[in-house]
Amino acid sequence: MESTQTQRLEQQDARFRQLTEMSPDTPMGRLLRQFWHPVALSRSVAPGTARAITLMGQEYALYRGSSGQLHLLANRCAHRGTRLHTGWVEGNQLRCMYHGWKFDGSGQCVDRPAERPGSHAQVRVAAHAVHEYCGLVFAYVGLGAPPPFDLPRKPRFEQPGVLLFQRQEIWPCHWLQHAENSLDAVHVSFAHQMGKIGAFGQAITTDIPELSYEETSAGIRQTATRHVNGKSQIRVSDWTFPYGNHVVLPGVSAEAPWIESANWMVPLDQTHTLRVSLRAVPSTTPEADAELARYFEDCDGYDSSDHHDALFAGHYPDDPLVRLTSAQDYVALVGQGAVADRASEFLGASDRGISMLRRILWREMEALRNDAPTKAWTRLESAPTLFQYAETA
Repeated sequence: MESTQTQRLEQQDARFRQLTEMSPDTPMGRLLRQFWHPVALSRSVAPGTARAITLMGQEYALYRGSSGQLHLLANRCAHRGTRLHTGWVEGNQLRCMYHGWKFDGSGQCVDRPAERPGSHAQVRVAAHAVHEYCGLVFAYVGLGAPPPFDLPRKPRFEQPGVLLFQRQEIWPCHWLQHAENSLDAVHVSFAHQMGKIGAFGQAITTDIPELSYEETSAGIRQTATRHVNGKSQIRVSDWTFPYGNHVVLPGVSAEAPWIESANWMVPLDQTHTLRVSLRAVPSTTPEADAELARYFEDCDGYDSSDHHDALFAGHYPDDPLVRLTSAQDYVALVGQGAVADRASEFLGASDRGISMLRRILWREMEALRNDAPTKAWTRLESAPTLFQYAETA
């Protein structure tokens, strides 16, 4: 009996490990590489500069040519493997600092200074598609032609009269912990009341919500309904596959307009996640817009991982929204460990969103294992109402 129990636990652990894999030869790695991923803020790559980025355990050289166009190459020179991002940009091409081999944006070598003229024609490095959207750089590193850049788009970010703010943080834990947290509406009633109560904690009550989940063409719709003073407070998360969460948040102050926010949980490697946020706020007055811009600029350099010891000692930032909610989520998610031990969990009815996400991931991975098509995820035809009050029946 004991050996049977041990075997069952080992099988369960192996099944959960499949969810955390990301190398190109694994089902999850193949699945993730079917999508566009936000990998950098546009402002982090000035014309004529290059930088290294990591995505799903692989390293790339991202550079912007003098024309302003971005390019993404495998970050190893074809010659002797030095990292290409450490070289320099010439026009719209990238030259390796080691022996001067130069590559264009398609990965084609165009110059080998110490070799026979014309001998560069057969030399290439891998190149990948990039797309800029609302101040973010997205990359596609899968096989074949990339899908149309459509699934990550949200109408609000493309409307006139809104201010856009982008930020990122890198946290020392697996991306799936972030994704599961975004489908866990109950944590708002607890984690975001911890340390200090900011605008988000005040706006979303501590009542335990009634939850519903629906798989959509784009991902999962999570609806959390709380009852406040005879009205129903309905908050919807338009969660987009494979890890994008689209919600609304209260403003920085009681008078400020609410913020529409998209958050992506980008897998850097097995134990690090890039959290990318894009926020849209309606423009109001020049004075209010300038004050809001100053606030987000002040928040720009905040990364909860820089305050790890203080946060785990219970010292939360004195901030109304961005830094505080980040810190609260950080303690909850990093507190699970670098990679959560899902085989030891004890899930309940309130974890239906997490269970749904895992079932979808296993379903999609099983299709890949059987060389069957995965779901063709598409952007919603109409944007849902993300927050409203309604009379309680």
